[in-house]
Amino acid sequence: MGENTALLTGLCFIALCAFDARGQEGDATAGAAVFKRCAICHVVDSDKNKVGPSLRGLFGKKAGTHPGFAYSVAMRAAGDDGLAWNETTLRGYLHNPKTNVVGTKMGFPGLKDDQAITDLISYLKQYSE
Repeated sequence: MGENTALLTGLCFIALCAFDARGQEGDATAGAAVFKRCAICHVVDSDKNKVGPSLRGLFGKKAGTHPGFAYSVAMRAAGDDGLAWNETTLRGYLHNPKTNVVGTKMGFPGLKDDQAITDLISYLKQYSE
């Protein structure tokens, strides 16, 4: 009986972990709505730069390297120091760009809502595949 209880408990734990992991995934549709705040300066559907660089193909890209964009010295240095965009680095940057890359030209104050960031990341990932 104890062995079956342990097995059942373990299976329930695994199921809950799987459910929790799904809860961490973003909603790309909600992310598109969040991106409207970014679209003033950025695009994702082309390589065209605006006030900010294109975010097409962002994931896995070294920071400060999108062709044709005049990055700040700080952003280029961050890339040279190993900053590459992935879920973790982008999440930190989106929370507060000015403290994550001190000296960045990006004037955006950041997103404080973790779910909004998760949704935005999900949306941006569609343009990095």
